[in-house]
Amino acid sequence: MQKIRKGDEVVVLTGKDKGRKGNVVTIMPKDGKAIVQGINMVKRHMRQSQSQEAGIITKEAAIQLSNIAIADPKDGKPTRVGFKVTDDGRKVRFAKRSGDVIDG
Repeated sequence: MQKIRKGDEVVVLTGKDKGRKGNVVTIMPKDGKAIVQGINMVKRHMRQSQSQEAGIITKEAAIQLSNIAIADPKDGKPTRVGFKVTDDGRKVRFAKRSGDVIDG
């Protein structure tokens, strides 16, 4: 079970976007990176192809997993993630800051 998953709201801890929030679009566990919507934007010069026009486009670049943290469901501040087994036998993630369960 991963601590950060696709769709999670995360807070950036370091870098040019420190303090900003966004949702995880993609996780790359082998590289230890994630792509977060609206965070770490870079400009790329793209050649024309059948599917797109040529020009400079702005898109999200990958960010290290160590530089992001899950936003606490209660107050939105960064928190660490823990795991526990519920009464019905499911393994769930919880926010160590508030103790709230992250998974529904």
